[in-house]
Amino acid sequence: MTEASASVPPPGGYRLAVLGDPVSHSLSPAMHNAVLAALGLEGVYSRRRVDQRGMASAASEMRTGELHGANITMPHKGVAARLADGLSPDAARAGSVNTWTFEDRGRLVGHSTDVEAIRRVWVRAGLATDCSVLVVGAGGAAAAAMVALDERDLWCSARRPEAVSALADRVDVPFRPLEWGGSLPGAVVVNATPLGMRGGELPVRLLEESMGLFDMAYVAGGVETGAVRWMRERRKPASDGLEMLAAQAEASFEMWTGHGAPAGLMERVARTGATGAG
Repeated sequence: MTEASASVPPPGGYRLAVLGDPVSHSLSPAMHNAVLAALGLEGVYSRRRVDQRGMASAASEMRTGELHGANITMPHKGVAARLADGLSPDAARAGSVNTWTFEDRGRLVGHSTDVEAIRRVWVRAGLATDCSVLVVGAGGAAAAAMVALDERDLWCSARRPEAVSALADRVDVPFRPLEWGGSLPGAVVVNATPLGMRGGELPVRLLEESMGLFDMAYVAGGVETGAVRWMRERRKPASDGLEMLAAQAEASFEMWTGHGAPAGLMERVARTGATGAG
């Protein structure tokens, strides 16, 4: 089954999953199962809490056709890249994979639909395209942001300087480090950390001096993070993590099935059932 040709469900329907640890909070099953139902496609999307051995087992299931597609969430995006037989250009540059597909040629391919989601949502949110960007965080989400925004003047700030150095080593995108707590006046801030989702918030100073906010975090019930609320109250452009979550899910679903999700459905499902990170 290829991404382009998969328009008819396999016998027994699509078997899809999200792989991670923890994973009980994931909104991905609700979003994908809603789209399967809306399109009248047979199949089920489930959660799997897995360790590295479980990731290897899931990769084997992809190769044998027992599993037709998978999303990967924390902390296994790097493991997913190493287990794949090949990587899409975006995933290769980010060194991070959040989606697996299986090609007819017998290859398990890793993708980063996070990268495509950032590009789509950035435009929809009206965020500036001609200014510097400060990425806060140095993990897989930060790597995806670097690749998506690779033509910008990029900066990165994280609590651990060594994490920023490690990001520079693995991501094929030039950027400059900024000490933690520092601000970059006139930049759009990308929050690639859990700040705002599981406690804590971005420093107000970062927001005061910014031109916009791309927040990858979100909170239960679809309530805005404090940072997004602060920006919108001051009529500064901002996007929240649920917009990105839905956009990356839409891209994954189309890869697996060849069908586009009904417009806005995944985001509506995410907003009515939001309980944590995707």
